[in-house]
Amino acid sequence: MDAASRKDTPTPPPPATVAKAATSPFKNLHSREYLGHKKKVHSVAWNCIGTKLASGSVDQTARIWHIEPHGHSKVKEVELRGHTDSVDQLCWDPKHADLLATASGDRTVRVWDAQSGKCSQQIGLSGENINIAYRHDGTFIAVGNRDDEVTILDVRKFDVNELAWNLPGDMFFLTTGFGEKNGCVEVLAFPSLKPIDTLIAHTAGCYCIAIDPKGRYFAVGSADSLVSLWDIRELLCVRTFTKLEWPVRTISFNYTGEYIASASEDLLIDIASLPSLGNRQILMLKLGAQFIRYHAKLQRTVWNGIRGTTYLHVLEMTRTNIKQTKVSYIWV
Repeated sequence: MDAASRKDTPTPPPPATVAKAATSPFKNLHSREYLGHKKKVHSVAWNCIGTKLASGSVDQTARIWHIEPHGHSKVKEVELRGHTDSVDQLCWDPKHADLLATASGDRTVRVWDAQSGKCSQQIGLSGENINIAYRHDGTFIAVGNRDDEVTILDVRKFDVNELAWNLPGDMFFLTTGFGEKNGCVEVLAFPSLKPIDTLIAHTAGCYCIAIDPKGRYFAVGSADSLVSLWDIRELLCVRTFTKLEWPVRTISFNYTGEYIASASEDLLIDIASLPSLGNRQILMLKLGAQFIRYHAKLQRTVWNGIRGTTYLHVLEMTRTNIKQTKVSYIWV
């Protein structure tokens, strides 16, 4: 290289200048503290779209924080209760922004619905869990425990919980549970059984389905404690019922299609009128309901207890008012 070329070559900045340039993007950053846990925090993670932050703690809870970028308003938080030991690690479903998995020393893995703050799935394992991770495509969960054992959970598998036909009999509906079809309703043509649609109905397993006797709607009950009402022709959700607080185990339309009853593991039955839902009644029970069915011709409902009771309950109602007028016990 001649002298002229050396003269035109720019002189690199000294090391101190390089270091200053590298750190300059961070000099204006500010930190904020969020108080919620009562004991030490062991794990934090953002959901796949960066809108929610989850934290797990020794206080046996996890929390979901709704944090607005550069926001100064009060942060919204959801407390996830259910574990009986430290929540040592957690991770979000990489394909679903509202599904969070937690690993705890109580030997369970729980999957949570970030919208409702309720546990949608619980999986018991052999040891005290301290590590958890989703595969990048959301198909597997790996869990490690203190005994250096690793368990792989295949979440692609799913359960079919209930089946139903529409009134003409040319559409077949299946409600699904845990796995890649979790919270979905599969709609098939009948008798060919060719797929028509996969409806993402809930954020947790769909336990039950009922068809409106007039052929207008179908309703789906889910582990997320919600009941969704769907237009059967358009396959669109038109309304959601939110009165129950535990997984919905059973739903039923009355014979005129005017009312829908839903029941869960908590001690009540929700009866609502359609389509306005203006006339509504909550019935308190002594036990959670395993199933509930309307009479085919009368305003009468029957249900039985969820804890293995040996009797049925029969409820009679007036046409104009939904109220409990008579309860009798039928021993079986």
